[in-house]
Amino acid sequence: MTDAPLDGIVVADFSRVLAGPLSTMVLADLGATVIKVEHPAGGDDTRVWGPPFVGDDAAYFLAVNRNKRSLTLDLTDPDDVELARRLIARSDVLVENFRPGVMERFGLGYEDLCATNPALVYCSVIAFLSDEAPGDAGYDLLMQALSGFMSITGERDRGPVKIGSAILDVVAGLYLTVGLLAALRDRDRTGVGRHVEVGLFDASISALANQAGNVLLGDLVPTALGTEHPSIVPYQVFPAADGGLALAAGNDKLFRRTCVALGRGDLADDPDYVDNAHRVANRGRLVAALSAVFATRPVSHWVDALSAAGVPAAPVRTLDQVFESPEGRSTVVTVDDDDRGELRLVRSPWRGIGLGEDQHRAPPRLGEHTDDVRAWLATEGDP
Repeated sequence: MTDAPLDGIVVADFSRVLAGPLSTMVLADLGATVIKVEHPAGGDDTRVWGPPFVGDDAAYFLAVNRNKRSLTLDLTDPDDVELARRLIARSDVLVENFRPGVMERFGLGYEDLCATNPALVYCSVIAFLSDEAPGDAGYDLLMQALSGFMSITGERDRGPVKIGSAILDVVAGLYLTVGLLAALRDRDRTGVGRHVEVGLFDASISALANQAGNVLLGDLVPTALGTEHPSIVPYQVFPAADGGLALAAGNDKLFRRTCVALGRGDLADDPDYVDNAHRVANRGRLVAALSAVFATRPVSHWVDALSAAGVPAAPVRTLDQVFESPEGRSTVVTVDDDDRGELRLVRSPWRGIGLGEDQHRAPPRLGEHTDDVRAWLATEGDP
């Protein structure tokens, strides 16, 4: 394996499901040794979140747990808790996403551990950073509801819709990774670790980005607009003759080019559409006029015409179509697995930081590395 940025960093991963495991997979992809601690009876919940399954494990688990080692421990067993302490004592980072207080009940809270390992970077994903939160609803679905994401997702006047992936867990996991790496950098300077906490709700609010700004700075409460953009027109999906066409005419020049490509140059000269502010104010009539033209030809015709005019446009794909495309195929890495056969996984989305194909190893079977990790903890060598 080639040298990687986090070679030599050991991570004790007590997290499960998505936010924590995604973060630790990022660390593992970057070269850290990640030891995933799982309960012997079933392990990470997502191992059974299927179908589909490959072998005994669900695709959900396999998608976010490559490059890790699996150690089974029962934290209600004092002997296994002691083994966990020995693991943490030899780790640079601990990641957990239990409900607040659970790790403390096991004697594995930050205050329990920092005295013997002051350099430890202890990372927690919790539901809320605020003490005034409405319970500990630490699930992506509930956060999509509580954060307001559902209120801005879906078609007009059709009721709230969940985003199609657990995107808020993903955002929280990436925020955790950024905070964790910052804490490691600080530890390099000071020799002292810290307790990093990321709130799933708080990360969700950060992910609202411009929509949060619309409320806080403009007193404008957004609602669901389907694929339409609240502040840019035309910037949405239009129904063509055989499917959906995504159009991103994000400025006046692109709008004019769009109109010419559609044979409706008159729209670009209409004073009601002279600039984006006017187009937003007169959205309904403009969208209806454009929709009537787009409906006359297939998606491929409009993609070609708009691309030739220098206008950003794309077909709306299904996921199988995504991975059949050249750019989609380039995001896939095939990982050999002695038990499951070849696994097709989404590769790490980096370039230029020294990672090669050999950085991808198969997700672990439950308890696969328990004996190896126990043997390592009985020695003074590297994991």
